[in-house]
Amino acid sequence: MTNGLKHKLKVILPIALGVFLVWYSYTSTTPENRSQILYYIKEANPLYVFLSVLMGILGHISRAIRWNYLLEPLGYKPRITNNILIILTSYFANLGIPRTGEVLRATALTTYENVPFEKGFGTIVTERVIDVIMLLLIVLITFLLQSEIIMAMLIERGINFTGILLLTGAGIFFLVIFVLFIRKSSSSIAKKIKIFVKGLMDGVFSIFKMKHKWLFIFHTLFIWACYIGMFWVIKFTLLETLSLSLGQLLVAFIAGSFAMATTNGGIGLYPIAVSSALAIFGISTVSGDAFGWIIWIAQTLMIVVFGAISFLLLPLLNRNR
Repeated sequence: MTNGLKHKLKVILPIALGVFLVWYSYTSTTPENRSQILYYIKEANPLYVFLSVLMGILGHISRAIRWNYLLEPLGYKPRITNNILIILTSYFANLGIPRTGEVLRATALTTYENVPFEKGFGTIVTERVIDVIMLLLIVLITFLLQSEIIMAMLIERGINFTGILLLTGAGIFFLVIFVLFIRKSSSSIAKKIKIFVKGLMDGVFSIFKMKHKWLFIFHTLFIWACYIGMFWVIKFTLLETLSLSLGQLLVAFIAGSFAMATTNGGIGLYPIAVSSALAIFGISTVSGDAFGWIIWIAQTLMIVVFGAISFLLLPLLNRNR
């Protein structure tokens, strides 16, 4: 398989999967159910949808501010305005081609703020590591709050915990072997990898050199509070979801978070994942689907609108740089 074909498949397959899941979601509901879902979406209180979008925007602004706390120990302090525009542009890019946003983000930082690509990318890797840690903490908290129902669901679906542990162990083993091989190799490719990795590590370990550790922690908590808040507030748009507790909504939040990583921006899969999670707590498929589509449409439109504006504004505001 050629590199060109691989690249095309990486772009086409997630989009194709998303389109298939939209089609599946459509065909798996009756005309009456589809009418009800559309009714709930149209009748959703715009105040709560606005609050959800507002919390999403505040989370992105907070992320832009926090980014500078990682870059400052490396000797760089980009303008917050540029950080915000770059982040929104990167999210917009991810809707088209998964994971291109991270590369675009580091490239834009190099272009407009003269931050070396590998150092900027290293701070982005640091952010992703922290995001994973935060998501795992939320998973742990959710498990403690809803342990009985989650364990029953996992057992019912035949989750093989032994296989997951073995696969994780094998991945760590091969990673260690690869690192040892690169360290001992003197080939030109190995040298380039070492230089690139060193730049990444400078970015990753900048967290330990920063002056504003507590502000960094505050923004990290604030970002994830915004993410959960923009999900939680949507419960007020539907009568059936009003009684859901935060713990129950966190189960759906986690399901939606993992769905986002599978298709471009969670297209098709996000509403299905959220609806399936809410069904555990007795929420009807119609209300669950409507909940999933309302939050997905609101947040996706936010990224499309503000991402497109940011894409246009970024070069205009930096035309003299």
